[in-house]
Amino acid sequence: MLHSWPLAGDLAHLSRFDNDDAALNTWALAWVAHILPRAPWQLFEAPIFYPDAHTLAYSEHMLVPALMGAPLMWLGVPPLAVSNILIILGLALSGSAMCLVMQRWTGSMAAGLIAGLLYAFNAHVLTRFPHVQAQHVEFFPVILYALDRVLNRGGRRDAALLAAAFVLQALCSNYLLVFATFSVLVATAARPGDWWGPGRRHVRVRLAVMAVMVAAVLAPFLWPYYQVSREQGLTRSLDEVALYSAGWRDYLVTGGRLHYEWWSHLFYESRTALFPGIVALALAGVALASGTALRDARARMALAIGMLGVAFSFGPGLPGYGWLHQHIPLLGGLRNAARWGWLGLGAVAILAGFGVAQLERRWLQPATAGATARRRSWLALCCVLGLLATAEAIRTPVGFTPFTRIAPIYDLLPAEPGVVLAEFPFYAAQAFNHNAPYLLNNTRTFVPLVNGYSGFQSPRYLERGKALERFPGDEALAELKRLGVTHVTVHAEAFATRAGRDALAAVDRAPGLERVTEDEGIRLYKVR
Repeated sequence: MLHSWPLAGDLAHLSRFDNDDAALNTWALAWVAHILPRAPWQLFEAPIFYPDAHTLAYSEHMLVPALMGAPLMWLGVPPLAVSNILIILGLALSGSAMCLVMQRWTGSMAAGLIAGLLYAFNAHVLTRFPHVQAQHVEFFPVILYALDRVLNRGGRRDAALLAAAFVLQALCSNYLLVFATFSVLVATAARPGDWWGPGRRHVRVRLAVMAVMVAAVLAPFLWPYYQVSREQGLTRSLDEVALYSAGWRDYLVTGGRLHYEWWSHLFYESRTALFPGIVALALAGVALASGTALRDARARMALAIGMLGVAFSFGPGLPGYGWLHQHIPLLGGLRNAARWGWLGLGAVAILAGFGVAQLERRWLQPATAGATARRRSWLALCCVLGLLATAEAIRTPVGFTPFTRIAPIYDLLPAEPGVVLAEFPFYAAQAFNHNAPYLLNNTRTFVPLVNGYSGFQSPRYLERGKALERFPGDEALAELKRLGVTHVTVHAEAFATRAGRDALAAVDRAPGLERVTEDEGIRLYKVR
């Protein structure tokens, strides 16, 4: 609540809708909650970009966060409030999961608390409030915990826990699916003695069975993305990936007010925040300098994952990334390579936890007179470290924007099959992101909507847009009839600004359009 303040003070009206992705993600959460009790097999047939198929696969489905928030939406809590609750919940769960795992690994509550703080509240996560899925990384520590147990013991329960945690993390975000996949591979490779050899066959069997189980569960959720990729060309070119790749300056960027005001603002513009923090680097340095990062197999896993994430964050700037992008379908679907840097921040948090445990052992090692004083001084030092880590990361008050409500005119749309809506001005190609508010409106009824917004525009949508951007001309009206549109809304001021006052006046004279009503500057028409 502190790191996201003042969000908790007004969950229903504070938003990051100044970033259009926030509207998209809020709509996606609401759509999943809406469709699952009614027709779960229609999950990916979302009512945007009508009449395209599998349109939820144009972006992230966020199934697990949506399931967490669904009971609240079923009780009538507004989608924005649910989205905000999920942001706070994700931060809390992520920090708690890392805390528990590090406490198990090191036997130190201090190590768990510091690692949890650094993991949940790093520079990258705290600059991505528009993306609910970025806060839900609570299953990643469990993946590492279960993987360690499988490599040590090869037990069935451990393999089942690994599979379950992997699936849950993968169903939070496609990016996290790819990150988790590569992390498991590189973490396993960092411990060859635990799975390779004549006495470790049972471990290899468990890992293979786990991989098959995970693939079987995730296949229905990956198939629509494959179909969209094959049918409509949803792939990312290397040139596009290069635009969203990190450089060395990204690792000096943070939104934390302390560093931002002092020096980080010099590097901030249009970059991904990946600065780990001085406390985190110092504590991770303790783990490295003491040799723990190499001796301890779990710390070695984290080190390998961090190195992978930092290397991949440079995208095509890394030799061989282009080949991987071309030949691995999952990797080819990622546009923002800089986000791989999150793995580096997560690894630093884990190594910092090991560093704290190393300091604790040395601080409390002498079991002589004065042990109580040493414990008290250690407790004080831990508090200082936690406060310093928080002071480095905190960027409150976060700049949220006010949101009042969705216009009540959308409640007038008939709740019957066959209703199709188009909103104007219609945006395609240029200013495509201005469709995002229409997705929020769609959460009132979820009627099929010709408009849409995501990280992808299909060729068919672009073709429709060429005609519909000429509304209310004859070509646009013919396209509306061809698509089976039954209702049209016109946002008067926005339409006049984009098309002109004469075009706005011509809407009422357009043949085949009958004005139903107007409210709060939005006109509702029926297509005859």
